[in-house]
Amino acid sequence: MAGGGSGDGEEPEFQIAPMIDVLLVLLVFFISISTTEILQTVKGITLAVAKDAKQPEPGKGAGQVIVNLQWDEAADRGKVIISEREYNVNEITDILQRAHEKDPTMRVLVRADRTTKYEFVRSTMVAVSRAQIPNITFSTVDKDDPNAAKK
Repeated sequence: MAGGGSGDGEEPEFQIAPMIDVLLVLLVFFISISTTEILQTVKGITLAVAKDAKQPEPGKGAGQVIVNLQWDEAADRGKVIISEREYNVNEITDILQRAHEKDPTMRVLVRADRTTKYEFVRSTMVAVSRAQIPNITFSTVDKDDPNAAKK
């Protein structure tokens, strides 16, 4: 054999096993991220309808804190739920301040049940503003779900 060639002119073999490993790692990563987002929502919240609602811009704020608001008609009071734990509206300012210190680009995503009274939503927004978080987003749906009452 003259020259330092690779042999008989054969093409190199394509190694599929390392590619599958990388794809599986990515799949697990994306599943874990999406599961975390899903777990932070509270079942039983029927979101308000906003026909002109838009998706938030991707990449705006690295993280978010999901604040779920429910109204208890029997007790005539609201509930604030963050990470599956119930808080008083006055307690969430400190929680949000600590999260904001860790990530200054974070946003607060408010998921309020459509039966929640305006005064309670307003007091939640005041608590967020006391934490000095400028980015507040409201979660809504773009059309009414006829099955929403059954959830």
